[in-house]
Amino acid sequence: MTTVARRSEQFRALVGRQPENELFRFSLAQALVAEGSRAEAVEHYAVCIARKAEWMMPRILLGKLLLDLGRPAEARPLLEAALRLAVEQSHEDPERELRSLLNEGPS
Repeated sequence: MTTVARRSEQFRALVGRQPENELFRFSLAQALVAEGSRAEAVEHYAVCIARKAEWMMPRILLGKLLLDLGRPAEARPLLEAALRLAVEQSHEDPERELRSLLNEGPS
């Protein structure tokens, strides 16, 4: 088992014990993406988004993941919401990245 795989198993165990903990879910999603289990990561990012309205990062990562999975119609509202948060929270680099992603993608 690789180091990355052990990481996902570690976070999977933590999520199993504390399924309401969005930080464990976020870490599990990141580990799953790193392992190539991108579709499985979607649900964990979605939990993070549902639990914290002001959390920009899972919206960005889930939006980009959905784009990679060929689901641009689902990605766009997440990226737009992340852009609003980036502007509100004065995160200039994410704002630039999100504007670029939104301008490149389908409307």
